[in-house]
Amino acid sequence: MSHFFIPNHVFTGEDALQQALPYMKQLGEKALIVTGPHVGKSPMVEKLREGLEEINIAYKQFDEISTEPDDTMIQKGVAIYQKEKAQFVIGIGGGSPLDAAKAIAAMSVLGGEIADYMGKEIEGEIPGIVAIPTTAGTGSEATRFTVITDSKKDVKMLLKGDKLIPDIAVLCGENTHDMSRKVTAMTGMDALTHAVEAYTSRCASPLTDVYAKSAVKRIMKYLPIAYQNGYNAKAREQMTLAAYEAGVCINNSSVTLVHGMSRPIGALFHVPHGMSNAMLLDACLNWAMDGATMRFARLGEEIGLKEESDEKLAQAFLAQIKELVLLLQIPTPKEYGIKQEDWEAVIDKMATDAIASGSPANTRKEITKEDCIKIYQSLYDL
Repeated sequence: MSHFFIPNHVFTGEDALQQALPYMKQLGEKALIVTGPHVGKSPMVEKLREGLEEINIAYKQFDEISTEPDDTMIQKGVAIYQKEKAQFVIGIGGGSPLDAAKAIAAMSVLGGEIADYMGKEIEGEIPGIVAIPTTAGTGSEATRFTVITDSKKDVKMLLKGDKLIPDIAVLCGENTHDMSRKVTAMTGMDALTHAVEAYTSRCASPLTDVYAKSAVKRIMKYLPIAYQNGYNAKAREQMTLAAYEAGVCINNSSVTLVHGMSRPIGALFHVPHGMSNAMLLDACLNWAMDGATMRFARLGEEIGLKEESDEKLAQAFLAQIKELVLLLQIPTPKEYGIKQEDWEAVIDKMATDAIASGSPANTRKEITKEDCIKIYQSLYDL
């Protein structure tokens, strides 16, 4: 029997923020807004500040979160949170500000360094968390996870705990209209990875299956449209919903091989998370397919494919994913600019870190460090 977690309150549509404001009031009288430098200057944040002022919530803005948040950023955010005597956090932006907001909330009351909590369940009472995504992909607005880089060890730390699930998620497709084609592709492929991995995970459940199939259907239909026309309101709204659905999936059935192998690429080469997932997606899913043929086949059916056997249906589904990777112009590590000698030098470390993360063990096929090495090598045709 599976325990199923989602945020306490989820608001959707054009007026999602206005609907959510009274519920934010219940979290406290002062908020720390956590975001990045670009979104921090955007009309979205201005609208948020105006809304907070309307209901007499004071705020302080911390807008120094980069695309790959690390422990030093979290320490700075915690210091500001405590100095300002904030009572809850609002993360607004892509997955990085949302992850950072969770980490800041947790570390504002926990002792020690954030690295002390890697691999441990974060417990205790932490401040309220509001998540307002401006990209459609990470699903951080729905999850009990946050990914923060250990700047000393060059390792992406996966931190977890039910207390990290946002109290409030605000989903508005309009917030994602200004995403570039590149960010649309990266975040969209991140959401697709979440949904496919959750559905094919050993930890999948009947409820996560519902969310995963819905997310895959939306993404395969609407990601190409959003990529080609960022101002298509329906495509943006559907992708925002799909990203949330996929986040719910990984929150309750976890990720598998792709994510386990993706994190080391991000930590060592500073490749954005969605991009490193997309680089690996074709190779990893093809490796994993014969361990979950029937499940890959069912996803093929969900997007309207028809074949004479589950094996062919699964292969056809993976072929559709490969076509999407090509359409979105996802680069290989070489095309991204990673030098071959640099890649070769860390393959062993990446494979070790991938297995140590625990995620590959959720794959419905036994995987070893040597398997990971071969997949990493195949990405560079070594």
